[in-house]
Amino acid sequence: MSHNPLISIVIPVYNCAGLVNETIRSVIQSSYTHWEIILVNDGCTDSSPALCKEWEIKFPGKIRMIDQQNQGPAVARNVGVFYAKGEFILPLDSDDKIHPDYLSLAISEFQSDSQVKVVYCEAEKFGEKTGGWKLKPFSLQQLALDNMIFVSGVYKKQDWKQVGGYDPRLIFGWEDWEFWINMLKRGGKVVKLPQVGFYYRIRKGSRRKSTNREAKRMTIDLLNRKHPEFFQQHLFGPLRNPRGSSIWINRLNNLCAGKLAGLGKSRASLITDK
Repeated sequence: MSHNPLISIVIPVYNCAGLVNETIRSVIQSSYTHWEIILVNDGCTDSSPALCKEWEIKFPGKIRMIDQQNQGPAVARNVGVFYAKGEFILPLDSDDKIHPDYLSLAISEFQSDSQVKVVYCEAEKFGEKTGGWKLKPFSLQQLALDNMIFVSGVYKKQDWKQVGGYDPRLIFGWEDWEFWINMLKRGGKVVKLPQVGFYYRIRKGSRRKSTNREAKRMTIDLLNRKHPEFFQQHLFGPLRNPRGSSIWINRLNNLCAGKLAGLGKSRASLITDK
């Protein structure tokens, strides 16, 4: 790792003309200066591309825009990371912001320990709701139940490549959660910075709040198909809906299955004795 590694901030952009300037400005104000911004125009129909183009012209070589047809955030992030020149990646949604010291603190953690795979931080909400975002402590078992690492965690590009990036089939959300599972299920350290480094905007109509019941079922089914061993190891069976009940439902099912298996063996023994 170089002493001053390049970090690529990948920002998917879709119809956020009133907000994307704040997001870009928060990166530019970083105390860590060896960065690039990749803006992925995900088929915008508003003035967002024109605003992004202005930033590209203003910061040549530091900010660039890539155009694509609308394909959703997972594909947009993958495209941005693919073209990223940085050793490290920070995905950032086009309505969120980072603290000026987030990048420097994250890079410092990677430089101090080669086993670190992900660095994230304390976070605050802003917009329609404000205040601290209370995130559960990280553990693999907790990660099997829910995502406590928001999308804007810092990681190495080589790890993105190794797991095949974000799954574009997760069109209803949770693509970042699945990405962390895919990356971390084989090991690696996760560091949560004690400082607030990320600001998550709350606004109406966000995808995070609008996923319906059928979409959630389809997403859980896909997660179970992709990571059966991971969920078996940490939840004693598949991920359930509601997710928080997964462990006790699986334990109950396993107990019942064990009793039925034992009953079957007893009946077989009686038949043999006759």
